[in-house]
Amino acid sequence: MSDSLDGLWQGLLAGNTAIRPVNRFPVKNYSAQVAACIKDLNPSGSRSMLHALLDRLFNNWCPVPPDTFLITATTKSGIDNLEKVSTGKPSDIQDMLLSSLPAIVSEKLGLTRGGFNISSACASSTIAVAQAAAWIASGCADVVLVCCLDMVTEFIFSGFSALRALSPLPCRPFDRDRNGLSLGEGAAALLMMSRERANQEHRIPMGTIEGWGIANDATHITAPARNGCGLVQAISQAMHGSEISADEIHAVSAHGTGTIYNDMMELTAFKQIFENRKVPVFSIKGAIGHTLGAAGGIEVAVGMKTLSCQVVPPTIGLTNPMDEALGWVGTEPISFPGEYLLTTNSGFGGINAALILGKP
Repeated sequence: MSDSLDGLWQGLLAGNTAIRPVNRFPVKNYSAQVAACIKDLNPSGSRSMLHALLDRLFNNWCPVPPDTFLITATTKSGIDNLEKVSTGKPSDIQDMLLSSLPAIVSEKLGLTRGGFNISSACASSTIAVAQAAAWIASGCADVVLVCCLDMVTEFIFSGFSALRALSPLPCRPFDRDRNGLSLGEGAAALLMMSRERANQEHRIPMGTIEGWGIANDATHITAPARNGCGLVQAISQAMHGSEISADEIHAVSAHGTGTIYNDMMELTAFKQIFENRKVPVFSIKGAIGHTLGAAGGIEVAVGMKTLSCQVVPPTIGLTNPMDEALGWVGTEPISFPGEYLLTTNSGFGGINAALILGKP
């Protein structure tokens, strides 16, 4: 969609989608042939595509303090290099290791404190943001960079195809006719600081991380609990820790993958949290696909933009809302007044994570 947050935001408001036919690898034998692949992001020699993705991410970025602690988040990192190994092509083995990602990012940015990687399925970067916020709140750190990424490769595409999780058409979150997700790729970097450090460096914050929660529903290796118990617990933790009530939350950035069970589970959870009050809910996966471990980080950035502009973007791909989504999920931008936004993500293994974002 775009290399910048502003470009992505304008694309969302315009109803654009980056989900198109895949031409990076053969797809005729898979259950779907579409994904949101970044144009001109191709393997180069023995290096993984993640290097090109990171270069695009940090192009024209603001300086990052060398003493910044780093948390990276990904599900598969440079898995494209494993594919090279299987075909006998030159491959840098380090690129395919999840544990190598912090060192790669640190070297690109000149960071000196090191860091570690979180890989918790599709909630990876949400949990990374929660960890960074907890460190800053406790005084263990005053500046943390969260960097997340994932890519569309044949290894990943074939896996989701084997699970019968892919939609043959661009995904349709919260739609009556939804039948699977669309894969996407992307990256985000979130520089998080204490208020004191931000003031010291004359940084203008985009927003705040007010609360966070993480829970596991322990139900199934790939399917969520139908009653939304894990997500309800994660959201409740975030509200309790922030002392922000459900009545104070005025928008929700949902995981919204377009699968049968995820979308129903999320709406079930939201209705338990907000009861009879309908809060605007949106998903950006119809625009950029499911970016796996990067999804939460990208959605935090979009959530900050949503709060700043006081506009909920449309849920792209939604044309025939499921009954449970009526009055909750919309197909047009919606203005709203409010200080706080809830963003949620869920992943394989029963993982659920929630963040409450605030205006600066």
